[in-house]
Amino acid sequence: MTRDTGHTKERLLAAATEEFAAHGIAGARVDRIAANAGVNKERIYGYFGNKQKLFDAVVGRALDEVAEAVPLHAGDDPADYVGRVYDFHRDNPVLVRLLLWEGLHYRNEVLPGEDSRRGHYEDKVAALAVSMGLPRALGEEASAEVAPVLLTLIGLAVWPHAVPQMARLILGGAAPEVDLREYVVEFARRAVAGVRAGV
Repeated sequence: MTRDTGHTKERLLAAATEEFAAHGIAGARVDRIAANAGVNKERIYGYFGNKQKLFDAVVGRALDEVAEAVPLHAGDDPADYVGRVYDFHRDNPVLVRLLLWEGLHYRNEVLPGEDSRRGHYEDKVAALAVSMGLPRALGEEASAEVAPVLLTLIGLAVWPHAVPQMARLILGGAAPEVDLREYVVEFARRAVAGVRAGV
């Protein structure tokens, strides 16, 4: 019975991921999710409570996947990290869509699991500070310079996949001649070196 419940939940989450990525929380339809999962829509309410909680579960699962696939450890090369983030989002565009829909839905409201998510990024900031060779006293927080650097590095890697039409419009016919991944990684490398030099 538990195994069947697990499979049913997994099918619902997979169907909901596609539905929410395509239509957002407002446009997604519980009937379509249930039909695509091959289950009665009452299962959605039984397992998740409501459509918004299902959306939150989908986003949470997607964030867990990217955290596992693209970790940032102390000592990692920040430019290499940017390349890995770029690759992940190029190959998995659904997460970017989900995050854009989440931003539109919640706007400035507190996100579900926000403290946990913030803690995850605080760990990345601390790892990046070490990777950048920024000295810290024991127990001291990472330099105030590092958090904006992390946000910028992630933005460099993700933005071309979040708005591919801009990449197409800006690069135009040059796109085949420009290795955008290589450019983004090298830009990140130089930017990090500049921050190091200025600290």
